[in-house]
Amino acid sequence: MTEGPVPLTVLTGFLGAGKTTLLNALLGDPALADTAVLINEFGEVGLDHLLVERLDGEAVLLNAGCLCCTVRGDLLRALDGLWDRILAGRSIRRVVVETTGLADPAPILATLMADPRMGRRFVLDGVVTVVDAQAGAATLEAQEEALRQAAVADRIVLSKTDLATPEAIAALTARLASINPVAPIIPAVAGAVAAEAILGCGPFDPAAKAPDVARWIGAAAPDHGHHHHHHAHDPNRHDARIRALCLDYDTPLSWEGLAGFLEMLGKTRGAALLRIKGILDLEGEAQPVVLHGVQGQFHPPRRLAAWPEGEPRRSRLVFILRDLDPRVVREGLGAFLAAGAR
Repeated sequence: MTEGPVPLTVLTGFLGAGKTTLLNALLGDPALADTAVLINEFGEVGLDHLLVERLDGEAVLLNAGCLCCTVRGDLLRALDGLWDRILAGRSIRRVVVETTGLADPAPILATLMADPRMGRRFVLDGVVTVVDAQAGAATLEAQEEALRQAAVADRIVLSKTDLATPEAIAALTARLASINPVAPIIPAVAGAVAAEAILGCGPFDPAAKAPDVARWIGAAAPDHGHHHHHHAHDPNRHDARIRALCLDYDTPLSWEGLAGFLEMLGKTRGAALLRIKGILDLEGEAQPVVLHGVQGQFHPPRRLAAWPEGEPRRSRLVFILRDLDPRVVREGLGAFLAAGAR
């Protein structure tokens, strides 16, 4: 039986970006022993590892000791099946969900957040988006889904860097950083990255002695109310519509005010809230509270055991917004917090 929720990583990226190459490299890494991999169809993913045993119609064991299951469009059912295996004694310490290249990852994340049973069983560790260094700029230009995959990522892996010029890589890196200023951009070498670079992205890593919230929430400089300015570029481009807003608060926040604002914003502009992450210092709470949402759906807030060592007690909220002026969020939240503090 597992202790606490099982960390779940979503691996996404546009068609041909190199997800399968990365997955093959990861599955050979001892850090991913006892991992369950959920893929859409075995036929679509050319896993190098020989499928050593077919357990049933939807699950096989891989040589690396990992379990591999097809999702066939029903993530909840596949996760239910995994949970049954865990209860039956199968050791599963991590889940990786590999999405189709055309998928907007937000509905996958919202599925996990909207189902209370899933929240108790699995906790989102992070979204890893693979971007092709050679074709990535053209894909971002043409495909809204590719843009969303980059915008909601916790880590961006740059693949095929050997095929692109240094100038093209620098331009793509700058563009990705303007779309998503809080996700580290990690170049893959021969299709591989170190597992520790993309695992443990969340604040709930059971192996960590103290929560590394800064690593989870992103190392963007605090704005104290000012949004990130984008590099000057064509206003007709898709990504001009995506903005990041990072807010820091040095005094404890009213949960009533914050929750009221987020509920209102989720109901009225849910599709515009591509991603929200927060570490909160709340009035009357000794422990930090972690907030996490995707398109108006929120994980139940979780308390961390203690504030990270050496980090000040302060709230930080990161919003990735689409077609929504950051001022609307900053000023609206300020009004709700002021009302809740009365």
